Parts: sequence; C-alpha cells; structure tokens
Amino acid sequence: MAAVSERSTSTPQLWYALPPDRALDLLTSSEAGLSSDEAATRLEQFGPNVLERAKGVSPLTLLWRQLNSPIVFLLLGSSALAAVLGKMIDAAVVLGAVVVNTIIGFLQEFRAAKAIEALSGMVPQQAQVVRDGRLTTASASSLVPGDIVSMSSGDRVPADVRLLSSRNLQVEEAALTGESVPAEKTTAAVSEDATIGDRRSMAYNGTLVTAGTATALVVATGKATELGRISNMLEEASELQTPLTKAMATVGKWLTVAVLAISFILAGVSLARGYSVADAVLVAVTLAVAAIPEGLPAIITIALAIGVQRMAARRAVVRKLPSVETLGSTTVICSDKTGTLTRNEMTVLTIATPKCRYTFSGVGYEPTGELTISDGEREEDLEGANQLLIAAALCNDASVQQQNGQWQLTGDPTEGALVVAAMKAGHDVHALRTDWRRLDAIPFESEHQFMASLHAMPDGTVVAFMKGAPEVVVSRCDIASDRASEITRQVTTLASGGMRILAVSQKVFARDATSLEPRDVESGFELLGLQGMIDPPRPEAIAAVKACHAAGITVKMITGDHLETAAAIGRELGLVRDDQRGMSGHELAKLDPTQMRRAARTTNVFARVAPEHKLGLVKALQEEGHVVAMTGDGVNDAPSLKQANVGVAMGITGTAVSKEAADIVLTDDNFASIAAAVEEGRRVYDNLLKSLAFVLPTNLALGLVLIAAVAFFPVLEIGGKLVPLMPMLPTQILWVNLVASVALSLPLAFEVKEPDTMSRPPRDPKTPILGRFVLRRTSLVAFLMAVGAIGLFLWEYYQELPRSGHEFALREAQTMAVTTIIFAQIFYLLQCRSLRGSLLRLGIFSNWTIFAGIAAIVVLQAGFVYIPFMQRVFGTAPLSLHAIAFSALVGSVILPVIGLEKAIRNRFRADVPTRRLAHQAR
Repeated sequence: MAAVSERSTSTPQLWYALPPDRALDLLTSSEAGLSSDEAATRLEQFGPNVLERAKGVSPLTLLWRQLNSPIVFLLLGSSALAAVLGKMIDAAVVLGAVVVNTIIGFLQEFRAAKAIEALSGMVPQQAQVVRDGRLTTASASSLVPGDIVSMSSGDRVPADVRLLSSRNLQVEEAALTGESVPAEKTTAAVSEDATIGDRRSMAYNGTLVTAGTATALVVATGKATELGRISNMLEEASELQTPLTKAMATVGKWLTVAVLAISFILAGVSLARGYSVADAVLVAVTLAVAAIPEGLPAIITIALAIGVQRMAARRAVVRKLPSVETLGSTTVICSDKTGTLTRNEMTVLTIATPKCRYTFSGVGYEPTGELTISDGEREEDLEGANQLLIAAALCNDASVQQQNGQWQLTGDPTEGALVVAAMKAGHDVHALRTDWRRLDAIPFESEHQFMASLHAMPDGTVVAFMKGAPEVVVSRCDIASDRASEITRQVTTLASGGMRILAVSQKVFARDATSLEPRDVESGFELLGLQGMIDPPRPEAIAAVKACHAAGITVKMITGDHLETAAAIGRELGLVRDDQRGMSGHELAKLDPTQMRRAARTTNVFARVAPEHKLGLVKALQEEGHVVAMTGDGVNDAPSLKQANVGVAMGITGTAVSKEAADIVLTDDNFASIAAAVEEGRRVYDNLLKSLAFVLPTNLALGLVLIAAVAFFPVLEIGGKLVPLMPMLPTQILWVNLVASVALSLPLAFEVKEPDTMSRPPRDPKTPILGRFVLRRTSLVAFLMAVGAIGLFLWEYYQELPRSGHEFALREAQTMAVTTIIFAQIFYLLQCRSLRGSLLRLGIFSNWTIFAGIAAIVVLQAGFVYIPFMQRVFGTAPLSLHAIAFSALVGSVILPVIGLEKAIRNRFRADVPTRRLAHQAR
C-alpha cells in the first residue's frame, strides 16, 4: 500500500464534508485497515499520536522574576554600601527586607503551568484498531492517518476520525463544543462550512462515546487533531500583566529614578556642608531606605491572600493572586451558557395537547412544581395532558432519584426532563413502568429521529408509544393536513423561544403483540401532543447579571449551543433585547479584524463558536481597551481562558485543562459566584488603595525629615570630628517601614466594602494607581508627619543636651521622632478606613482588626523604646510619659486635619453637578 501524502492531511477541516469512500481513497486505506509495515512507515512520517508537553518555568527563573526589579536592585545596592561602611546591622536589616519579600513572591508563583500536560492526559492509552485485516488492541500513540478503529460506549475517541459506519452512536463533546447533551453521530457528509458542533460525521480525539458503536477512519493524529490545535493555541495565548502589576511596576520605576536622583543630590549637599564621604554615602543609603516602602510587596501579597480566603468562602478558588484585584477592574465578562448561566438541567416548561396548552412551574430535576393551564386557553384537557405525560415517561430509559438530598439523573437529560414532568403531575413513574410492562422497543437512532416502545397495559391492552422530532412523529400519525400545518406553526412558535420540542403519539396493537418492528411504526399513530423544554436560566444568574450591569460591567454569552436557544436564554437574562438575535460562529468566521472588534463590542450573544472564535473575541475586546473575564469548562475554552485578563473555570464540570489554564475556579459552576467574586475584587482593590494611601505618606515624611536634616540641621564638631545631626538612623527607619507600616496597614485588608462598591463603573485600567487624589493626600499627611517629627526631635534634643550630653540626647530625640511618626500613623489609619467618607461611614467597630493592629503596634513600640535589647539594636533610649504624651498629641493633629480635608473635598464634589446644572439653565 502506497504511503499517504502530507497534502492529503493538510486540510483536516474538510474530512466531514467527504463521503466515506472518498476519505478512504485520499488516505490510501480500506475497511480492512493498514498492514503493520504500512502503519510503521506512516508512524515515521507523521510521528506518534501524542501531544508534546511544554517546558515549565524553572525555579531559578521564578526566583529571578522576584529580584528583577529596580527597587530590589536599589535596596541591594544600599545594603552593600552599608556593609562596606561597616554598618553591618543596617546592611543586614535592609538585606533581610529583600529576602522576606523575595520568598513571599517566589512561593506565590512556584507553580508549573500544567495545561498542556492535562491535555495529554485526555488522550486514551489503548485503542481497538484493524491491522493486517484483524481487530487488535494497540497503543493509541501508535495510531496513524489511514488506520481503522472500532469504538463502543465508554471508549474515549483515540484520534480525529471520520465515521465509516455507526449504530446509535452518541459522543459527549462538551469539552470541545460546550454542548451539554451528547452529540448524535451519522456517517453522512455535512456541509463544508459546518462548525465543529455540527460535524456529525466526525468524532474528535479525547471525546467520550456515551452510546452505540462505530468503525471509523483515523484522519488526524497528535498535533494535527482538534485537541492538538487547541494545544497550539494554548501555547500561543499570552498571559497578560494585571492592572495592579502594571501600576506597581510603573510606581517602582519612577520611585527608583526619583530616589536615585535625590540620593545623589543629597550626597552632594552633604559633601558641600562638610560631611565625610562615608557620612555622605550613609545619608544616601538612609534616604533610599526611608523613601522606599519595603513592606509594600508583603502588604499587597497578604492583602490579596486575604481576598483569596474571602473569595473561597464565596465559592471562587483563586489560583493566581493578582487575579483577585484584576476582577475588580473587569469591564466585560464572557460567560459560557450551559451550567453557568443556566442550570444544566433540561426542564419541561410547556405541553400542548390537541385541545389546550399547559405550563409547568419549577425548574431542574427536583419534581416540585404545578401544572397550570396557559393564559388564553378556554378548555381544559387534563385527561389528554396526563396521557401525554405518561406516554413520554414510559417511552423513556431515564430515571430520577433522590440521593443525599439532591435529585440525580441517570440517563439522557432530555428523557430526564420528561420523567420529571410526569412526576410533577403526580405520577409515580416507577409504578407506571411496573404496571405498564414494556414488551419491546425501537431505540432512538439519529437517522430516524424517534424512539418507540411497546407496552402491555394492566387490562391487557397492548399499546405503542412514540416520541421524537415533531416532523417525524406527525408524519406517522393519522391527522388532516390542516391540523398538521397548525402543529407545525405551534412547533415554530415554541422553538422560537429557544425550546427543544418533542412530539408524542400512541398506537393500539393486537393483544397478542409482543414485538415491535420498524414497519409497525410507519403509520397509524394518534398524536397525543407536544412537550417543550429548555435548560432554564438560574434565577440567581439573572440577579447577578443585573448586578453586573449596575456595576458598569457588560456580560456576554459565548456558547456552543444553537443560536435560537442562546438568544432566547439571553433575552431572559437581560443580555439582549427582544429584537436582537446574536451572532453565530459561522458569521464570525467571515469577519475581518475591524469587523470582529465591532462585533465583539456591540454583540452580547455568540452561538456555535469554535475555540479560535472565543480566542478572537477575547483579543478583540482587549484591543478595544477592555479588561476581560472569561468563563469556560471545556478543552475548547482553555486558550481563551489563558488569554483573558481573568480566566474563570468551572470546578464541577470543568476539565483539568480548563482549570489549569484559569486564574480562578468556581466550586459551584454558578455565574452568581462570578458576580460575587467581582464584588470581592473591587473591595480588595479599594483596600489595597487604602493601604497604599496609608503607607506612602510615611515614606515621603521620612524622606522629608532626612532632606531637611541634611539641608538645614547643623553639623556638630564632636571629638575633633564633624558629625551630622540625623533625626533617625537607617535601622529606625526600617522599623517604621517594615514593622509599624505593615502591622498597621494589614487590618485595612479586612475592611468592609464601601457602600457604592457595585454601583460605580469599573476602574479604568489606564488610570494611574497614584492619581491626583492619592498624591495630594500623601503630600498633606507627609507634611504633617515631617513637621511634627522634626519639631519634636529638635525640641527634645536641645532640651536634653545640657543635662545628658550629645550621645544620649541624640538617641532620646531620635526615639521621640520615631514615636511621633508612629502615633501619626495610628491616627491616620483611622482616617484611611474610608478614603473619601467620614470616620463613621463604615461603622467604628465594623473592622475589629484595626484596633487589634493598633494595640499590637503600641506594644511593639513600647518594646522599641524600653527593652534594652531593642535599644541596642535600634539605638533608642527610654522616654518619659510626658514625652510619650507630647508625641501622641502632635501625632493626633492628623485626625481633625484629614477629617476637614474630606469634608471640604466632598462638599466640592457635591457642588460641581449643581454648578453645572445652574450653568446649563442660564
């Protein structure tokens, strides 16, 4: 047998459009399979049927990521300079700060990306293949294009295959298409423009055979399969920086530049004023330590970790810390339909007998609900309705049982919905099936589009029931043509609402009948009616979509389901208006990049989409400036989950691939949990901003204190040496930055949400994190802190100098300056609980950790001042109660000043709209 050419496998998307014989010819194969020699030749030609695993990030690379920061380099340089100058304690403390932050960041990221490995795990290990004319078991990795494989219920499809023959074949393709119901397969060729969900003549690598049998021709293996194509897209999808990491990188860059510039200027000023080179360098090191918020990375990481715990309590498990904050910046949520926006439980909503229509209440598999006559119906037909429900429950192989308090389906979801409908009407389906003994059945086949079953009634009557596609069932019933046209119109009306419609009929047989043949069900049936069902939206999802809209977030549905069904669900969820229909994957495939961006921006429902369409939509939205959260559960979702700013996978129905590619995993597969996570993300960002607004003034104040000292404080001559008068030592500054700032700012991470959290638009990711508001507040608070610390330092130094001499007076004055800064931080912390609202806005005792943090820092500061060991390490001296009280009094000035600033700012903001309206009126 001649080797197959590469060209014959270069267009795998066309195999489903070719007749089986033509596909066999192109691959130079036959139903007798390949010879072992030919298979070996092709294995060399095409390679093994495996997906290559991508290399993970090495621990050394992760470590370098933590160190590759201008701020870290600056701190390391400062530590080295301090060590050269003999200031070993200062050097060790600065180095310790770098080490702690590096360890925290490293542990956060020490996780290999396993998405490709998870894809590899979906490929079956063994396959039934025809070799040398005999059916044999072989490794799935040895399959090649042209092989003939045999599949049956329970098998995973070992490669991309073109069906040659099949019987009742159903394949669960949710991981690839997003459809919750198994796809019915046939051997007939389909249109060339069919989307992946409509390629009924194909079965794809890694999907699961749920019913029936088939023989098939292998047409693609390894990287050439749909699964391999998704693997390639997953590798190419880029992981984006989060808004927070971008903002902090910008802050770090400019902060480093500013600190370096000021350090050089300050060192020059020091030398000009008579400082020694060593002292001038130490001044520069001290400024670097003062101005850089060493504790900020730890504060951010811990605050995000607290957000992770809160999200877990709200059924969202976070895999990547920065995604917590990114959710708060989300402008668009692209959600799957089945199981996320809907229940993934088919439910009968309406039934129609020849006389009237009825409506069911209740959703899901729990048989709780009522059967009521529809609006506008004049005549009841309870007998006909019960006949219809009983027939559908008997011509049925599904069952519903209560297990551990939950109603569980065994069997096909569509048949399960019919069983539940009968149970809601008060019928005991198990008893019915016992009394109405089944004699025979014709199982559902996709070619025929119906199922029929033969039953013996308790009185001995033998009756056959049939259910299936309305056009098929009606064609086998004895009804007039005008009645058939009326039924067609009824079916069209119900289907336009997104419902799946089944017709049910019956036929009485002779009492001695025991079997059912295809010829017996060709005609003579009586139509009992129609049943319309849908996978209904979750009530909580409807409320969550409204909450997202109120928060300025656009919600888009991207599903593998049919467009009519998706549009109907979209209307119920409030995603589209009644006159909107959405867009199909087939339509998306025809768009150029500009049209794709417009469609992504203006359309909210997309149906029958392929993986590349999902990825394209996410990229198009990002190009439009949106921060995109994408949900998904299948292998087909993995590339778009990775590309999205926040990928959200489903914890219950999600594949391992989707979970590994995602940033967040929902434990309940519920859209409402996404909305809750967005709310939590916004709260995390608000609290991070509060922490930033709290920490930065302290660093600026410390820098101002140092600059003022170098520029204006006297240089003392002691023991024949010129000694600069420094208000604080580097170790004391690190005490403020690493201990006090961290201990006091962490409680802000527990702060309750602001009242307007979900009623304001998303934060513009382009807006700098250090906006004018934060900079103005930082400048005001830093000025108050610096003036208070400098004033008390000079007052205490010159008061104590005559009594105790320079060395003790200096230590006591430095201790008082540090203590003043600490008290200022404590009072400013109370004002940071709400950056714009009053101290009472969130409730004084709504966050008890604030007071725990204050108590902790008071105890630590007492140790800093009075414990001998701490005095030796930090160069402090004990203070009198009078000095402590004075420091507290000066520090407390911040409380009323910031309160007044908030009141003035809020008054101004409230007056602006009024002045604008007045101007417009004039």
